[in-house]
Amino acid sequence: MTPALPFDCIRHILEVDDLSAGELAQILDLSGDPAPAQVLEGKGMALLFEKPSARTRHSMEMAVVQLGGHPVTVAAAEVGIDYRESAEDVARTLACFHAAIGARVKSHGLLERMAAVSSVPVVNMLSDQAHPLQALADLLTVKQEFGGISERRIAFVGDANNVSRSLAIGAGLAGAQFVISGPPGYQFDSTDLDRIAATGGAAEVVDDPFEAVTGAHVVYTDVWVSMGEEAQAAEKIDAFSGRYSVSKALMGQASTDAIFLHCLPANPGQEASEEILYGPQSRIWQQAENRMHAARGLLAWLLGVS
Repeated sequence: MTPALPFDCIRHILEVDDLSAGELAQILDLSGDPAPAQVLEGKGMALLFEKPSARTRHSMEMAVVQLGGHPVTVAAAEVGIDYRESAEDVARTLACFHAAIGARVKSHGLLERMAAVSSVPVVNMLSDQAHPLQALADLLTVKQEFGGISERRIAFVGDANNVSRSLAIGAGLAGAQFVISGPPGYQFDSTDLDRIAATGGAAEVVDDPFEAVTGAHVVYTDVWVSMGEEAQAAEKIDAFSGRYSVSKALMGQASTDAIFLHCLPANPGQEASEEILYGPQSRIWQQAENRMHAARGLLAWLLGVS
């Protein structure tokens, strides 16, 4: 048996800034490798889902397979987190069998509890606070489209949520400019801005979406009502409707070579018009495929290539 590493030697990826700028660049390079090292050969990865997802499950399972491993997808009810077994004991159990654990959870605190006791790496597949795998796929898409990320202007129109937060942090690490436009009450707070600044970047926060997208190379949006926010749906739709929907007119303010991104699923006619979602500037399907490539690059780096 291989001796277990001390807990303080285990790398966990719960947010993009668990990586340095150099490590992020390495991962994006590895994401484009068509013949990745088989770092999971003969090993498994547990993929724990408190919240369901089409893209996360399929991208993670295929990334594990492409690295020679065996993905084991586990629904939350199968392990009974915090009513049948504590989150800590779930992590300890899964670490007995697997080389890594991925978890898509409701509360970021649950991920932190799992990582604190796990003897194998824990990867955040989504929490209420962060979505690092989505940010990696987004940055990979920008790199593919423009040949690089540094100095590109990324404009996010919508909610200051887990997706925009992780993207802003990743953009800071990669040297991109990031601006977000949303209504008061749905913008980054001082904690978010300080965290982004710690990457060496900065997030510009503006009310006017036309100001935000002017000259942007990337225009990005997300749903206004995330999974689990159904009780706030009417309030949020009222706050964002009209002004913060990405229309042809809004997209026209961006750079002539601008691309449109959305992490999906989308509501055509709400956060973006159908002609933008499915139009010639849209890269949403390339972005979706890149969830798999980015996950493969991260796992290759995390489990051996680094």
